[in-house]
Amino acid sequence: MNDHAASAHSHGSHGHGHGHGHGDHDHGADEGLRELLDLDAEITRDELAALTARIADLAGDHPVRDIIDIGSGTGTGTFALLRRFPDAVSTVVDTSDDMLSHLTTTARGHGLDARIRPLRADLDAAWPAAPDSADLIWASSSLHHMADPDRVLRDIHATLRPGGVLAVVEMADMPRFLPEDLGFGTPGLEERCHAAMEKTRAEHVPHIRSDWTSRLTAAGFTVDSHRTLDVSIPAPLPPAARRYAAATLGRFRHGLVDTLAPEDRATLDTLLDGDGPLSLRHRADLSLTSSRDVWLLTR
Repeated sequence: MNDHAASAHSHGSHGHGHGHGHGDHDHGADEGLRELLDLDAEITRDELAALTARIADLAGDHPVRDIIDIGSGTGTGTFALLRRFPDAVSTVVDTSDDMLSHLTTTARGHGLDARIRPLRADLDAAWPAAPDSADLIWASSSLHHMADPDRVLRDIHATLRPGGVLAVVEMADMPRFLPEDLGFGTPGLEERCHAAMEKTRAEHVPHIRSDWTSRLTAAGFTVDSHRTLDVSIPAPLPPAARRYAAATLGRFRHGLVDTLAPEDRATLDTLLDGDGPLSLRHRADLSLTSSRDVWLLTR
């Protein structure tokens, strides 16, 4: 549902939103991240539609014309919101020129480019002067990447018009795809990958497991709802979900190259060998589970 900052390129399998960033990007990593985010959008399309419907209910009779997407990535949230609010324009904020270019190209393909305002900005440095107000602000898996999320939340609160809506999405549990025993390698590979990734993320992204409810209320927001959005697809996975599994596990392999045991790296290589007989492409026992925490708030 959109998610990954500059730090996630090297430290996260899955991070979303580029809202703060530090300017330097690995273009190959950006390409892999774009694929992952686009697949995530495809996988969570129904859940995202239901979420934007709840946002519309919360907005009520207040017109939504100005949207800000914090850490817009490939535009998953923005495109869903623009379809839900046909009179709205979205300012998409990201540190990556590549991501913003990709988003703009995709918007053109959807006929939405006239309703997009790309804004390259590093929110760790300062909140941008424009736009100076918004009816709706969307932050999907971007807040935990901020160096000072409390300051950013205060800036969001000041920018949101009275009665405006803030939607925050943060990953609760990263996606899981594999059975405990793959039939080769040591059982429990995915659990070890997740444990290693959580340790790495905790070291480099200290706000990853923050008490967001407390931070949001301290910034002055009223919590309308806080719920967990679950995604579950049983085996065998359809093609898009299978590609999602390959993209996610590929980022594990890349991000944990110096952390995993040699046997686990070899097992991942076997799974990611597209033509190999033991690869993900040929497995019928892959499933998908993941969950995200969702807050809907008003000023």
